[in-house]
Amino acid sequence: MNNLEEKLIEWRRDFHRYPETGFLEIRTASIVASILDNLGFDLRVGKEVMSPDHCMGKPSKEETEAHLQWALENGANKEYIEAFSEGYTGIVATWDTKKEGPTIAFRIDMDALDINESQEDSHFPEIEGFRSTLPYKMHACGHDAHTTIGLGLATLIAENKDSLKGKIRLIFQPAEEGTRGARSMVEANVVDDVDYFIASHVGTGVPDGHFVASKNGFLATSKLDITFKGVASHAGGNPEQGKNALLAAASAALNIYAIPRHSEGATRINVGELHAGSGRNIIADRAFLKVETRGENTRINEFVKSQAEAVIAGSAQMYGVEYEIQTVGEAISAEGSRELASVLHACAEESPYILESVLEDNSPAGSEDATFFIERVQKNGGQATYCVFGTELAAGHHNEKFDINEKTLMSAVHVLFESIKKLN
Repeated sequence: MNNLEEKLIEWRRDFHRYPETGFLEIRTASIVASILDNLGFDLRVGKEVMSPDHCMGKPSKEETEAHLQWALENGANKEYIEAFSEGYTGIVATWDTKKEGPTIAFRIDMDALDINESQEDSHFPEIEGFRSTLPYKMHACGHDAHTTIGLGLATLIAENKDSLKGKIRLIFQPAEEGTRGARSMVEANVVDDVDYFIASHVGTGVPDGHFVASKNGFLATSKLDITFKGVASHAGGNPEQGKNALLAAASAALNIYAIPRHSEGATRINVGELHAGSGRNIIADRAFLKVETRGENTRINEFVKSQAEAVIAGSAQMYGVEYEIQTVGEAISAEGSRELASVLHACAEESPYILESVLEDNSPAGSEDATFFIERVQKNGGQATYCVFGTELAAGHHNEKFDINEKTLMSAVHVLFESIKKLN
């Protein structure tokens, strides 16, 4: 175990130094694929395991090509990189024991965030020399740890292959941030034959050494990019000839917050970005908004989303401008299977790494696109759960000083591997 613990830290720090955001995890995926292949897993990658029609908010071809070049210059595995060169960075690694038994799948997310990592002397990655090498890119949600845990689990599966049954599948998912990547893999049918599905996360406010076997309460969400297109004109000479996209966007931004709450559950709305105009004396002909809606369940989120769309349409009509709405991310609500959670709860209670385990937590949370996997597996008669490994956080998630206690890596690998043995 000591050697594995050291390897986990080495992997995690490498991924942390080279963070890649959604659908650009080209370096990460090439390294993950090489390790899994060397361990003996059967691999399916890229478009084999992702539906291009269901990728949401994917970067442009030009951005992807530029990042591919960066990946080549920064340690990507050249033997495996071609499969990910178009930004379809999903990997499905299967270990088939050739013995009768269940198919058990684990979801592992790999992407980073657009955050500039702290350079303060007290920041642990700065002290240890593994702070992000990229400005405004950072693993500030622990997905570098998740990718590492997935590789650690793969290592134990390969080392203990003779004692296992059934099929074990590791799903390395791109673009969890913004809830953009899971649906493309679900629509590629990667979990259609799965009996047990387990997604996991580190942190999220759970204390260090604690474990939650079934985290529920995820809000359904929609991420919307809205573009208003008006007509530019001279603001002093001919203002009446302009169609003001800026005012349409501003009107939409204000009135979106007036959407009524829902009597059957919690709702959220946020306008995160508004960009408009090109000059002081020009009637703005372009405006852009980034908006997200959330609801306690999928139906309530659909209500909020439809209300937001109505506000946007009304604002555009009021100022005589055109508009376009793109859904660039989405997640649904879901609830874990208590029976499967009980198995993980038992594994955690027996683990020397876990101080305390909780079977279920139904308190409200953010959003997670692992819910698409959970829904599909349960719909097909399987069981699914989303578990959380508590860790000591240097700062909250999505913060420039975010960091975890690296001992959590081994805790997670141990509990997840023990769950395979119990489910066998």
